[in-house]
Amino acid sequence: MCGNNMSVPLLADAVTVSGAERETAAVIFLHGLGDTGHSWADALSSMGGGYVKYICPHAPRIPVTLNMKMVMPSWFDLMGLTPDAPEDEAGIKKAAENIKAIIEHEMKNGIPPNRIILGGFSQGGALSLYTALTCQHQLAGIVALSCWLPLHKAFPQAANNGVNKDIAILQCHGEMDPMIPVRFGALTAEKLKSVVTPTKVQFKTYPGVMHSSCPQEMMAVKEFIEKLLPRI
Repeated sequence: MCGNNMSVPLLADAVTVSGAERETAAVIFLHGLGDTGHSWADALSSMGGGYVKYICPHAPRIPVTLNMKMVMPSWFDLMGLTPDAPEDEAGIKKAAENIKAIIEHEMKNGIPPNRIILGGFSQGGALSLYTALTCQHQLAGIVALSCWLPLHKAFPQAANNGVNKDIAILQCHGEMDPMIPVRFGALTAEKLKSVVTPTKVQFKTYPGVMHSSCPQEMMAVKEFIEKLLPRI
């Protein structure tokens, strides 16, 4: 394994689940507000695919306006969780650059961008959508769980390079989500259809599920990963 992790701040202490064989694909997955990469690394690593590497970085600890300025793991500051809430534009863009640095690092180590899926849950899913759609490399797909598209008013112009115009997006949402209502997820899916090829956007909802994941959703994620990152 060549390449220096220290040059990519988020990789230095990220939870990385290495493949049991030669790694030819990678899934970079971003956790939600107040969480760490550990909780998702366990769930993803059980999906198998010995040639797939799973990278679950930890968000930096910053004061979060939404939570009375408490310091906690957060990819960027959050002021509110409604489509018209003010947004931390500088923080979102900086966070996206840090995730793009992980993508570049994997590319230098021999995994092409079209064998990389970017995904996340809640705030992490929001960042994965923004990062992938503004990335200059053609990625394999996006997994967006219980989330929204940050700086949505900037799209589709923000994705003007069109590199990921045909990217596959799996968007999942619990129908009883009290934090990010499923209606916000549906609005996000409609917005995404104006940014990428509409048929590439899958929006799946799960009855009775709150702001969390469920076995059926994780099965959909597993199938999505297997389909987009087949063994080569």
